[in-house]
Amino acid sequence: MENTIDIYKNAIIQIATPWGTGTGFYIADSNLIVTNRHVIAGTIEPVINGKLFKKTISNVLYTDAVYDLAFLEAPDGKEMAPVPLGSAELIHEGQQIMAIGHPYGLKFTATQGIISKSKRLWNGTNYIQIDAAINPGNSGGPLINDKNEVIGVNTFIVSEGNNLGFALPVDQLKESLRDFEGLGKKISTRCTACKTVIAKDDVYDDYCPNCGQKIYEFEFKDKPYIPSTAGKNIEEIISSVGYDIRLTRAGQNFWTIEEGSAKIKVSYNPQNRYILAWGELCRLPKTNIADIYEFLMKENDKLEGLSFSVMQQDIIITAMRIYDADLVIETGIQLFKRLFDKADEYDDILVKMGCIPFSEEE
Repeated sequence: MENTIDIYKNAIIQIATPWGTGTGFYIADSNLIVTNRHVIAGTIEPVINGKLFKKTISNVLYTDAVYDLAFLEAPDGKEMAPVPLGSAELIHEGQQIMAIGHPYGLKFTATQGIISKSKRLWNGTNYIQIDAAINPGNSGGPLINDKNEVIGVNTFIVSEGNNLGFALPVDQLKESLRDFEGLGKKISTRCTACKTVIAKDDVYDDYCPNCGQKIYEFEFKDKPYIPSTAGKNIEEIISSVGYDIRLTRAGQNFWTIEEGSAKIKVSYNPQNRYILAWGELCRLPKTNIADIYEFLMKENDKLEGLSFSVMQQDIIITAMRIYDADLVIETGIQLFKRLFDKADEYDDILVKMGCIPFSEEE
């Protein structure tokens, strides 16, 4: 399985909503992105990001609370790598597998293991039980066999267990694809009672037209996102600087912005009530470090409201470490503008001095 990551890298997608992040993967034959329903639950416009394209807003086309699946619209004009779908009939205990995803936001993380049990009944659905380590953020990613075929969708873990992970078998994914395409790829959902896939336009007053089951309230519309007071202020500042706030959300109380080659991050901790804003620039090289340190210290004397620091090998430019009650919108806008401008400017300067850019996977 040594070439698996290279094969899948262009097909693995990171998915973000106001409530968290997860993983998806591209199915070329259907031109869709597959993920878990619980990854995108609450929004019909998740943010997607891949190796071949920057953050963009997608649309949820299909949801399935029975199998915990969702299909998203793929970005236009991107020839992402096709990945083959295997067969659940060939799954057996002891088979080697690999899970690829973005656990805790760590991109393109691969873990290996074996199938512990090929069929484990859970809430009326058979899952593949695996011992490969999967964590929050892995949900929706592919489970891959030793032939580099997708044989499942990584779905959940037992939090108290030791490497107890479960993946939906690929045959259930194929069934959902057939049902969705059978409706002409209309925006649709699977009824949790009669299991029929129904188009949004056929839902009658939020009820299934076949059996009368109530459709989940936010299946076809966004759940209201109500950030904390500090979160509202941060988002007002980010919007005022000129960014689409939907593209910056990377979970509750966390925002990321790309400015040129630099990455800006903002976080808020409701427990200690501190807001942090910083830019990740690049890494120190193995040589010429003294000249770079001298440059950073001299520039620190010139920077107003900003400061450089080095964390291990990473060069950081920090703009804000402030108590939430002390945040002033107007001052925050000025400071963020300065941070965004200077982060990209200094990143270019430092790379020319020999510093090492962060890779796209970080």
